[in-house]
Amino acid sequence: MVQRNTWQRERVREALADSRGFVSAQSLHAALREDNTGIGLATVYRTLAGLAAQGEADSLQSPDGESLYRACASPGHHHHLICRSCGLTVEIAATDVEQWAHRTAATHGFTEAEHVVDIFGLCSACTQARVGERDAG
Repeated sequence: MVQRNTWQRERVREALADSRGFVSAQSLHAALREDNTGIGLATVYRTLAGLAAQGEADSLQSPDGESLYRACASPGHHHHLICRSCGLTVEIAATDVEQWAHRTAATHGFTEAEHVVDIFGLCSACTQARVGERDAG
């Protein structure tokens, strides 16, 4: 899907790049609405899907099943560590995961295997904040 480079697409791309961590299309749309851009929700969804398809955005499903997006920091296949509390995202290479996925697929007669691995947890800052809350309470 090739998308024309419109001002709306550019504005969605900029808003995505300015976002911290992964965001939903609805959250991004709300931020754009606050800026009085006039960009509709359907345009945000369409643009995010196009950016993800072209490798300009990462896309994943949250543990709740919602599609989330963020500007892609590195080209090619990679994985993420994502803080459930603040949304901090770290791109990681996972050689062991790659080898396991291909070995498991081959064992079962599959070829051209693809996979998605995202690890959700708490970053060190959010962990420390929780420990501080427990100690204070």
